[in-house]
Amino acid sequence: MTAPPRHSSAANADDSDGALRAAFRAAFERELGLSTQGATAEAALRAAAAACRDLLAERWARTQEEDAGPDGQRVSRRVHYLSMEFLMGRALGNALAALGLEAELRDSLAARGHSLPEVLEREHDAALGNGGLGRLAACFLDALAEQGLPAFGYGLRYRYGMFAQAIEGGRQVEQPDDWMKLGEPWELPRPELRYPVGFGGQVVIGADQRHHWQPAERLVAQAFDFIVPAHHSGHVATLRQWQARAAEPIDFAAFCEGDHAGAARHLVAADALNWVLYPDDSTDAGRALRLKQEAFLVSASLQDLIARHLREGQPLATLGARNAIHLNDTHPALAPAELMRLLLDEHHLPWDEAWGITTRAVSYTNHTLMPEALETWPVALFEQLLPRHLEIVYEINHHFLEEVRARFPGDEARAARMSLIDEGGAHHGERRVRMAALAIVASHRVNGVSVLHSELMVQTIFADYAALWPERFHNVTNGVTPRRWLAQANPGLSALLDTHIGTAWRRDLGQLAALNTQAADVALGAEFMAVKRANKQRLAERIKRELGLVVDVDSLFDVQIKRIHEYKRQLLNLLHVVARWQAIVDDPQADWVPRTVVIAGKAASAYQAAKLIIRLAHDIAATINDDPRVAGRLKLAFLPNYGVSLAETILPAADLSEQISTAGTEASGTGNMKFALNGAITIGTWDGANIEMAEAMGIENMFVFGLRADAVAKKLAEGYRPADQVRDNRQLQRVISAIASGTFSPGEPGRYRPLTDHLMAVDKYLLLADFADYVATQARVDALYRDRGAWAERALRNVAGMGWFSADRTIREYVERVWQA
Repeated sequence: MTAPPRHSSAANADDSDGALRAAFRAAFERELGLSTQGATAEAALRAAAAACRDLLAERWARTQEEDAGPDGQRVSRRVHYLSMEFLMGRALGNALAALGLEAELRDSLAARGHSLPEVLEREHDAALGNGGLGRLAACFLDALAEQGLPAFGYGLRYRYGMFAQAIEGGRQVEQPDDWMKLGEPWELPRPELRYPVGFGGQVVIGADQRHHWQPAERLVAQAFDFIVPAHHSGHVATLRQWQARAAEPIDFAAFCEGDHAGAARHLVAADALNWVLYPDDSTDAGRALRLKQEAFLVSASLQDLIARHLREGQPLATLGARNAIHLNDTHPALAPAELMRLLLDEHHLPWDEAWGITTRAVSYTNHTLMPEALETWPVALFEQLLPRHLEIVYEINHHFLEEVRARFPGDEARAARMSLIDEGGAHHGERRVRMAALAIVASHRVNGVSVLHSELMVQTIFADYAALWPERFHNVTNGVTPRRWLAQANPGLSALLDTHIGTAWRRDLGQLAALNTQAADVALGAEFMAVKRANKQRLAERIKRELGLVVDVDSLFDVQIKRIHEYKRQLLNLLHVVARWQAIVDDPQADWVPRTVVIAGKAASAYQAAKLIIRLAHDIAATINDDPRVAGRLKLAFLPNYGVSLAETILPAADLSEQISTAGTEASGTGNMKFALNGAITIGTWDGANIEMAEAMGIENMFVFGLRADAVAKKLAEGYRPADQVRDNRQLQRVISAIASGTFSPGEPGRYRPLTDHLMAVDKYLLLADFADYVATQARVDALYRDRGAWAERALRNVAGMGWFSADRTIREYVERVWQA
C-alpha cells in the first residue's frame, strides 16, 4: 500500500495565500529594517531567509503535533535517516517555491532596485555534503516531506564542508569552505536538545553486574535544525544537525597562569569534530577523527530518538515498532552497537529484548560494490575510542557466528569471511571491525540502489550473507526530486511542459509519459531546442565569467559532472578529447560538429591519481582551446568547485550526458537521471541506473557502449593485457603517446607518465578496452546532432521516460518494503 500525502493542502488556518503573503511581507520588512548596511542584496537575502524560516518554523510546529498524533498515539512509523552528508544546496529558492512567495519577494526586491536572481545568487551552498550520497539524502528529505511522512534526517553541522576547490596552475587546491562566515539564517538552534557523547576510558563491571563505561573524554551534542518543506502541503521534514561542544568550560586555573591555549585545548578539540567532512584518513589522527565523527553522529541521533519516543509516552518495548532507523551507507553503521549500548546500559533492557528492538528498527542501504570502499576500523582504534562498543560488537558477533555455524556446520572458512571481525587476512595481520557486516547483521532489510547493483551485491561482496538470509536483500532504485532538479533548475522547460502536457507532472512525475505522443512534433522540438539554447547561453556566460573562455552556444555541450574517480573514467573522456583534437588537426577542412566539453568535480584531497587527472584536463584545455587549427570547433572547460548550485546551471544546458563508468562499478548514479530529466541524451555504459533508464525510455534513445559487467569480469579473469589494446589501435597509440611524451606538458614531459604507465600495465577500469567503442559511439552522437529535429525528438523521449525516477517513488518503495511507515 502506498503512503499518500497526509496533508492534502497547504491552506491551514494561517497558510491561506493572503495571510501567508502578509506574514512574509511583515517579517521581511522587519528583518530588512534591522540591517545596518541598508537594503543591499546581501541584507535582502538574510531578511528573506529569516522571513521564510519563521513561516516554516510554524509549519514545523504543526507537523510535529500532527505527527505525534492525539495523546502520542502516532499512526505512522517515524523515519530516522542517518547520513554523514546532506548536500542541500541553496535554500531560499526552494523555500519560496514551497511557500508560493516568489512573486511577493520579486515585487519587494524590485521596489528596492534588486532582482530576485541577483539576491538568490548571493546565497552560499550549505557545505554539508560532497557527492551523490549527500545529494540523494537531500532528495529523500524533500520526498519524505512531500509524501507527508514523519521524518528526521540526522547529520553533522560541518563548519568548512569537505573543502572549496580552487584551481592554481591547473592543480586542485583545497581551501576551507567557509560557508557560514556571515551566519546561517536557515538553521534553528535547539539549545534544549543536548546529549552527552563519550570517547575512550574504560569499562568496569559494577556491583549490579552491569557494564559501566567511564569515558575519558566527554562531549555534548547540540542540535540545530534545518527545515525541509513539502511543495504541495504544509508538511515538513527536519534535518537535525549535531554540533560538538566540550562538556567543560575553560580550565580557569591554567588561563590565570598564562596558559591561554592550554586552557582551551579541549574546546578546540571538540570544535574540530565539526570542522571538515571526510577528513583525510591517511594519518592516525585523521582516522581517529573520522571514527569519532561517526560515533558522535549515531550516539546523539539515537539518544534524541529515544528521548522523543519516551516523551510521547511510549514504552521502550515499542521503540522498534514505532521508529525506523535507516543507515545511508556504512558511515553510520555503528548505530546498532550504540543503540544496544543505550538499551542495555542506560535503560537496563535484557540482551534479547534490546536486540529484537534493534533489528526491527534498523535497515541499511549499500552504495558500493568495491570491497575497499566498505569501511573497516582497526580493532585497536575501536578499543581505544569505543571500548564498550567493541564489547557489544564481540557479543553480537558471538551470537551471529553461532547461527552461521549452525546453518553451515564445519565451514570455518565461511564463518571467517562473515565474521564482524576480520582477523587480519585482508589487512596484513591487523584485526579490523567490518562495519558493513555489522550493518547487515543488525538490519531487517538491506538494499542496493539499482537492479544491477543489487544483483551484483548478493553475487559478490555480500554473497555469504545473502546465502544465509536471502529474504533480507532487495533493490530500491534511486530517484531524484523533480522540484529542485526540474521545476526550479529549469523553469523554461517546466513552462514548456505545463503548456503541452499540463501541470500534473509537478505532483506526479509519471505524467511526463504523456510527452511521448508529442515528441515527434516539429514545432514542439523547435520550442524545446530554443529553451535548451537559452540555458546554454546562461552556462556559456558563466564559463566566460569564471574561466575567461568563450564557447559557442550552438556547439554540442558534452558534459561530465561528478566526483573525480578512476572508476567514473573522466580519463576516458579526456582520451576522446585528445583523439578528437588530433583528428581535427589532421583534417581541419572536414565538416566537424562543434563541441564544448564541460567537466566539473572534486578529487579527494589524498587521491593523487584523481588530482593528476584534473591537472591533465587543464593542460589539455590550455593546448586545444587556443589552437588556431581547431578554430573553436572543440573546447574544454573545467569548472571549479562543483556543487548543487553549479549543477543547477549546468544540467539544463547539457546536450550530452557522460555516464561512462566501467560496467559493474557504479551503484546507481543520480546525475544520469537529472540530465535526462532536463533533456540531455546519455552516452553511457550498461551500468547502474543507466540500464533501467534505457529500459524506461527505449534503449534506442540512449547511446550505449562498452563491455557489460559479465564481459568485464570475464576479461579480467582471463588475464586482461591493456598494452594489447594500444598495440592494436593506431588512434589509441597516438593519444597515449601524446599524453605520455609531454605534448600537453612540454615543460615537464613526464608529468603524466604515472597515468599512462598505469593504463598500459594495469588499466583496472578497462578504459583502453572500451576506448574504440566509445569513440565510435561519439561519432554516432555527432551524426544525430547534425539533425536538430531528430535530436530534439530523442531528447524529449528522454524527458518522457523519467517519470519512474522520482524520489517520491523511491520513498514509497522504502515505505512499502522497508520502513512500513
